[in-house]
Amino acid sequence: MSFDAVLIANRGEIALRVIEACRELGLRSVCVYSEADAGMPYLRLADESVCIGPAEPAKSYLNIAAILSAAELGEAGAIHPGYGFLAEDPHFVEVCEEHGLTFIGPPRSVIELLGDKLAARKAVAEAGVPILPGEAVPPAPDEILEAAERVGYPLLIKAVFGGGGRGMRRVAGPEELIAKAPAASEEARAACGKGSLYLEKALADPRHIEVQVVGDGIESIVHLGERECSIQRRHQKLIEESPAPSLSEDVRDRLREAALWAARAVGYRNVGTVEFLLAPDGSFYFIEMNARIQVEHSVSEVVCGVNLIKEQLLLAAGERLSFTQEEVEPRGHAIECRLNAEDPKREFLPSSGTVTIEQLPGGHGVRLDTALYQGMEVLPYYDSLVAKLVTWGPDREAARLRMITALQRFELSGLETTRDLVAEILARTEFKTGEYTTAFLERLLAG
Repeated sequence: MSFDAVLIANRGEIALRVIEACRELGLRSVCVYSEADAGMPYLRLADESVCIGPAEPAKSYLNIAAILSAAELGEAGAIHPGYGFLAEDPHFVEVCEEHGLTFIGPPRSVIELLGDKLAARKAVAEAGVPILPGEAVPPAPDEILEAAERVGYPLLIKAVFGGGGRGMRRVAGPEELIAKAPAASEEARAACGKGSLYLEKALADPRHIEVQVVGDGIESIVHLGERECSIQRRHQKLIEESPAPSLSEDVRDRLREAALWAARAVGYRNVGTVEFLLAPDGSFYFIEMNARIQVEHSVSEVVCGVNLIKEQLLLAAGERLSFTQEEVEPRGHAIECRLNAEDPKREFLPSSGTVTIEQLPGGHGVRLDTALYQGMEVLPYYDSLVAKLVTWGPDREAARLRMITALQRFELSGLETTRDLVAEILARTEFKTGEYTTAFLERLLAG
């Protein structure tokens, strides 16, 4: 390989995954941590660990200078960004290149293109991938209204840069558009430093389907099937599953093929995800492509028997893809529940506290990705995700029933989590039948 040590510029369960993948490939792992994370057990599994600053992300996990110093101290030749933090920051990739470090992800040019949602829409549309009507928000109020008329109501205001639903607003008419656009721009600017917006036609009751793709930038790009991601709150996913239920084989095949077209159109390399909205009539539309490993990649790994983190490392080292499309053989069904330190009864207010683990799930067909440990203090500085629980079964119902039991065994005290909410969702008729949309959770919470 072109490097023998990897610096892990992240924390929590994704840092642990990268440490494990490095060990399996015979690579040294150097893990950075903030002062708040000094007690994380996974640091002892890394070959070396380096403190990069206080708890605040801006002074630690987002501190590029500190991360580069840690790479130098640990003699690391590559950096794995995980997800979040610096994972999709083209400036960080540029700095890595300037210092002779291999960035484990797609090329900077691809990250820059996909980070501009309007440019990404244009690129994939030219390759024949369907997109929804949309255009940039012009500066003058009267021009905004004219643009909205061309796009058509209802519509979404979306941030051109950034993601995670920040800056997104649904708009039913002109007065609402004028009222919501300034706040959307400010939210986008606060999240990513840029307040540019665009308008996109809103679908009624869509499903959110995404396709996992992997490419070596040499000759091969393949998909690992699709994931259903429609159970979400404020555009934040809560439950994912693969394969997506209640899809005709024709729609399933066309979604997967469109994802490959999109990936080829932008010259994609490494692991990424193409996201679509699926209308009730079976038509679907590209919304964005994520240039990183995603939280929900685990369900695709379980169904396809592929270690995507190891694949990332190998591809970054210049290796060709280790399997062909014909060798990807999805088996059974997998469901993932995100267990967040949030209180659903209090508008999903983040929950902090010292964790007491009563019991954790395990056994056949159960996978728990977490960095939790007994006595861990969950602090408000970072993402609220504390664990990802994944169950597999030979069919969807087997995976669902296994998840219900696994959730019962996920018992913590000391903080609130989303466990009971996701358990309730799994018991609902709409989920049992696989007939649900992105409006499901909103309706459930509204009573």
